[in-house]
Amino acid sequence: MTFDPAKQLQDFLALGEFGGVNPSISDSSTYIFKNAEMMEQAFEREVEGCYLYSRLRSPTNKALSDALACMEDGEAGQVMASGMAAISATLLSLCSAGDEIVSSRTVYGGTYALMKNFLPRFGVRTHFVDLKDQGAVQAAISPKTRLLYCETMSNPLLEIADIPDLSRMAKDGEVPLIVDNTFGPLIFSPMRLGADAVIHSLTKFINGTSDCVAGCVVSTEDFIARLNDSNHGSTMLLGSTLDSLRAASILKNLNTLHIRMAKHGENALYLAQKLRNIGLPVHYPGLESHPHHDLATRLLNPGFGYGGMLAVDVGDKVRAGRLLALLQEAKVGYLAVSLGYFKTLFSAPGQSTSSEIPVDEQESMGLSEGLIRMSVGLDNDIRNTWEVICTCLAEIGVTAVEPVPTLSP
Repeated sequence: MTFDPAKQLQDFLALGEFGGVNPSISDSSTYIFKNAEMMEQAFEREVEGCYLYSRLRSPTNKALSDALACMEDGEAGQVMASGMAAISATLLSLCSAGDEIVSSRTVYGGTYALMKNFLPRFGVRTHFVDLKDQGAVQAAISPKTRLLYCETMSNPLLEIADIPDLSRMAKDGEVPLIVDNTFGPLIFSPMRLGADAVIHSLTKFINGTSDCVAGCVVSTEDFIARLNDSNHGSTMLLGSTLDSLRAASILKNLNTLHIRMAKHGENALYLAQKLRNIGLPVHYPGLESHPHHDLATRLLNPGFGYGGMLAVDVGDKVRAGRLLALLQEAKVGYLAVSLGYFKTLFSAPGQSTSSEIPVDEQESMGLSEGLIRMSVGLDNDIRNTWEVICTCLAEIGVTAVEPVPTLSP
């Protein structure tokens, strides 16, 4: 039977303690114990139904963590104050001085900066490789390697990671595979494909309303317990706690995620096809021309499309900047970073979300100055949106006319 992550979520029940259809919000930083023995046990391990201190967990945060674990088909989860907090806590829990990471070269700029600039201060080195080059991945994994890291759909070029293949190489090297699934909630289920842990920036599609910052890790019970260990856990000791009010808000938004992801994907595919048809280079895995289209189709969960993100190259930095301004003036969406909002968001990643990556490395991975990243919104009439985009393209000299198909005699 095909795995259905949306049904997993719908079947997940997190009710309020007084019969509310939504869980009650625990607005406490500390919790009362019936006796000293229970307090002692809570410091040593997680005790069912017992809460110690909200920096570690709270009932509301646990409800959201459990729902996300259910969605990703993992054993347990941990929510945190941001996606970067989730990434940092995960890497720091696995690495010590002298250790190494093997990572995809096409990752979010903040992740790249953490690995390239910050972690070396603590003696942790990262090898950035082209995940499409199996030989390069295998050559980079050494006895010093502590994890293999990738994104299901890379930011911003939307390359698709072959998670089953990467999982095999990770297991051969006796290291865990950590996958950032921020671009593909519900679309991909990395743990079912072989990942050992899944990370999300909840700020994006999962929350969907651009009103909070949050992150999560889903993995085995043992790994989450390791993050939360009172003496050694990176989550516990670094204090990247998510506020309970925000956790409750995200939990409610999860109920519409399946509807939103399907609509994001439907609209993004339409625009990607139109942009390709007028001759612009487009990165979108839903297009048959995308080099990883077949791989994406094989790995995805049916019914949610190919995601709400696309990238289009308009040639150079000046044209890209002009088009971004025109799109905002025409109310197509907003010139802003982030993604997953119900309105379309667009930016030039080379000068924003990927600016931490040196220019020469951007060029080597195919990230040009004319590239525009679009997080396509939930427009009810995407055809009307395309007509508006056409007028903006005309202003920068792009003729938005599709070729007339040649009829067979």
